[in-house]
This record gives sequence, C-alpha cells and structure tokens, in this order.
Amino acid sequence: MAFLLASSLTDQVVRSISDETFTGIHTLGWFDWAILVPYFTVLLILSIYGLHRFEVVRMFFKYRKNVPTHAPEQFEKLPRVTVQLPLYNERYVVAQLLDAISKLDYPRELLQIQVLDDSTDETHQLAESLVAQYNAQGFPIEYVHRTNRYGFKAGALQAGLATVTGEFIAIFDADFVPQPDFLKRTIHYFTDPKVGVVQTRWTYQNRNQNLLTEVQAVMLDGHFIMEQAARCGGRLFFNFNGTAGVLRRAMIDDAGGWQHDTLVEDADLSYRAQLKGWRFVYVPSIECLSELPVEMRGFQMQQSRWAKGLMQAGIKLLPSIMRSNARWRVKLEAFLHLTPNISYPLIIVMSALLVPAMVVRFYAGWFQMMVVDGPLIIANFWSLWLFYILAYREVFPNNWKRSIFLMPVLSAAGVALTAINAKTVIEALIGDKGSWTPTPKYSLQGKAAMRGPAQYRYRAGWLPFVEIALGIVYILFGAYAVDTYNFFALPFLAIFAAGFFWAAFSVLGSEARALLRFQRERRLALVSAR
Repeated sequence: MAFLLASSLTDQVVRSISDETFTGIHTLGWFDWAILVPYFTVLLILSIYGLHRFEVVRMFFKYRKNVPTHAPEQFEKLPRVTVQLPLYNERYVVAQLLDAISKLDYPRELLQIQVLDDSTDETHQLAESLVAQYNAQGFPIEYVHRTNRYGFKAGALQAGLATVTGEFIAIFDADFVPQPDFLKRTIHYFTDPKVGVVQTRWTYQNRNQNLLTEVQAVMLDGHFIMEQAARCGGRLFFNFNGTAGVLRRAMIDDAGGWQHDTLVEDADLSYRAQLKGWRFVYVPSIECLSELPVEMRGFQMQQSRWAKGLMQAGIKLLPSIMRSNARWRVKLEAFLHLTPNISYPLIIVMSALLVPAMVVRFYAGWFQMMVVDGPLIIANFWSLWLFYILAYREVFPNNWKRSIFLMPVLSAAGVALTAINAKTVIEALIGDKGSWTPTPKYSLQGKAAMRGPAQYRYRAGWLPFVEIALGIVYILFGAYAVDTYNFFALPFLAIFAAGFFWAAFSVLGSEARALLRFQRERRLALVSAR
C-alpha cells in the first residue's frame, strides 16, 4: 500500500551533485506544477493513512488493558447455540472442519450444527456423507445444500437463519479449526445483553509452510494484534471477521440480517449493528487455527476480494456513519478503516508520475527534501515497518528480530497486490458488484492434493503481464537512479520490481504446472482406457 512512498526517494535524496542542487534555485513552469501538484497530492493522501498506523500503535498501547481476557460473569444455565459452517467447494478441508466441530465441549442438547453447502463439485457428496455419519452417531447436525448460490456466503447464512434454533450463532469458515473449549470460553461474554458479537483471534496452522504464508501471517497479525485490540479497547467501531466468532441472533435481526450487496458481509453487518448500539467484544486470548493461502494466486484472490468489499462497504455505510450520533473519533476511525484500499490505485498514479517528478525536481536541493519529503517518508514507510514489527513482537517476544528480515519481503508481497487490488477498488468505485470467489484451501493433510487433479485450476489472464510490465518500469527507474547517482533509492526500487515479478511469475508458474498436470493425467487416462 502506502509503502510505495518509499520509492519517492528516487527523486528525493541524492540530487546534491551540482551547486544548483544545494542552492535549490530553480524556476518552475506550468508543466512542472502540473506534475508536482498531483504528485504531492497523492503523497499527502497516502501519508494520512501512514499517520493513522502510528495512531493505531498509540491506541494499542494506551487501550490494550481494556481488552477483556475473561468474561465478567457466567451464565447459570448455558444458552442454546447454533454452529453455522458455510461451504463452497471445500473438499480438502471439510473433513477436518467437521472433526473439530464434533469435538466442541458443549452439551449436545443445547447445540445445533448447520452445514450450509453451496458446493458445485464433489464437496457436495462428501459433506453430505460426512454429515450423515455424524448424525448416525447422535450429533445434532443438519445438511443444507443450495444450488443457486444466491447472495454467496451472505445468502447462505441468511437462508440458514430460517431454521436456526440457537440464541447465539458461532460461524466457522471451512479452513478453521476451533479448540474444544471455544464455545464455553466465548459464550459467557453474552451475559451482557448489549454484547452482539464476540470475535476471537486467528492463528495459522501453516504459518511456516513457505515464505509467502509467513508474510501473510505477519500481515494478519497486524490486524488482529494491533488494530482489533486498539479499536475494541478504545470503544471504537470494529468488525466481526466473518469467522471464528459468535453472534447474538437478535443482533443479526435487529441490524437487518445478512446482506449481499458487498463482498464483505461481515464488515457490513458489523457497522450496521454498532450503529444500532450493539457492543462488540474482541478476545485475543482465545485463538482459532486457520489456513493461509499457500500460492500467490490464492493470496491475491483473497486480498482483492477484501479490498473490493471494504470499499463497497465504505460507499454503502459511510453516509449513515457520518450522519449518526457517534463520537467524531468513532466516525474518523470508521472512515480510515473502510477506505485505506484507495491507496492501491493511487500507487498506480504514483508510478506514472514518478519519473516526471524526478526530472522536475532535479534541482530540488537537500533542504527542501528534508523539510518536505522527510516527514512524508516517515509517515508512510517508517509507520508500516514499525506497525508490523511491533505486532510480530507481541506474538514472538523472544524472536522479534526476525521480523526485521521479513519487512522487505512483506513490502514486496504488498507490492504484489497493487495491480489486482487497484483493479478491484476501481471496480467498486464504479459500482461493479463482482462475485464471491473462494480462496483455495488444502489443509495440512491435503498438500498432496496440490499436486493432483486440482479443481481450483484457473487461468492467469492479463494481470501477470501488467505486473511484468510494471516490474520492468521499476528496473528502468533504477537505471535512471544509477545514472543520476541516486543510489540510496535502489533498495526501494528493487523491492517494487521484485514484488511485481514475484506476483507475475508465481501466478504464471502455477498455471503452467496445473496445465502440465492436466495434460499428463489426460494422457494417463487415455492409456488406461485402452
């Protein structure tokens, strides 16, 4: 995101070769201003979100003591709970999910389990068979299969409400593995009748599977460790994350139910409910294992869906939020939470303006760079690394120095999202609703499935070639930096080139491997048929 601002060092640091550079004397014409005004406007907008990261860090340390660690009271009699399990083509993880749900330590007579399956592949038969087996063993589990996918995940959850018997609803996506005591540890927070949601912290069973999964875990830790705790502790609006949480049925109904006009039905419902006065609780001490995408394409699909959906939610909800009686700090935080992905198209604008700005500002001088550009760099680049390093330190206090090594890789992974997220954010701005695309999941036991006949096969399309072009552009920027003795900018330009190439060649490589597998299996099938 805003870490692209680091590349602005290309035109900001080592221009002090000539005497004119030190004097800063240079007359700007209309063309110069036509470049510099949008250039610094983009930098300023991105700096606002960078400064917000500093504010989140400040709020985290100020309000972390307000984040609950245990329920203040206990139910004398446990309430009835429904567990909803939305599925869509999740054949590699459905058995793992149902096994974990069957181990939940909660009275069976107070439990209802709904498998809400929209699958169009063999997951349908597998899930239905597994549900029948658990039903025969006495588990209160039911199977609901839809064929139209109306409303996607939100539509499945809303349809499931028609037969829900629980006062509270726990939701788990297919790749989540709750601990047996999950319900007993979360349910007692609802002794406060104003509490509508209890959200727990995601952890990752394949965190160390490869460098991409490790970096994703750091990114998500920034959200779950820093942001959620800061917002909850500061009594600001924050969102249910769509899974690994428990919701009060009355809250869902009061807020207008699950709606599918955005791709982030969880954030949409969260803000509508909090505008109604419901209180949300975040409990980071309760963890729920999940699976991270193991390939670049899955990572991009997931992140672009979240980016587009959050922008859609902002367009939908911000007018109501701004008209509400909420405190101004709540409104400001909501705005900054729902709109940060505007950074991605702005980064593309930055890429277009970078070389002209470098040329125009050749005679800028070190003093101007220190006064004007220095604060912008600190606001964006330093805030990003500080934010994630501190989050990493909270998770691994004895090994936090590894996070410093991971920061360039994390920055490159963020660059890898730029093109696809810019595309989806622009689609959201022009009203393109899009469709809910699942993230491929394999489970730890399903690693072999990645080498088998994958139904998650996709075509890369034109995006990787755009990313290759952008990578080449940043190599050319680097050559220009060398030519103008701007060596300090080279590491940052290298991160951007590496990020775009990483994205492009990872996706193209996955597509090529999938095609080779398909062709090999087809040949084997023809041979066996003879």
